Amino acid sequence: MTAKRKVEVFSAGCPACTDVETLVKSLACSSCEVDVLDMRDLAVAQRAKALGVRSVPAVAIDGRLAGCCTDRGVDEASLRAAGLGQP
Repeated sequence: MTAKRKVEVFSAGCPACTDVETLVKSLACSSCEVDVLDMRDLAVAQRAKALGVRSVPAVAIDGRLAGCCTDRGVDEASLRAAGLGQP
């Protein structure tokens, strides 16, 4: 018997998050267990932070962020490079 693959969708409930929830559910196979997690819940937010989630929506598969969800999100260096904070 194949072990279940745990898929976590970190969502804030916005339209972009809902689209990702729908996409993930449509791609999930019979060995996938999909959980949609509400980032407004403190425990979920802490789990997301521990996984390295920096923006939502984000997807983790078996406890690892999907490649599309790593190294993204707001960061100070990028904002400064875009001219924010300069007169």
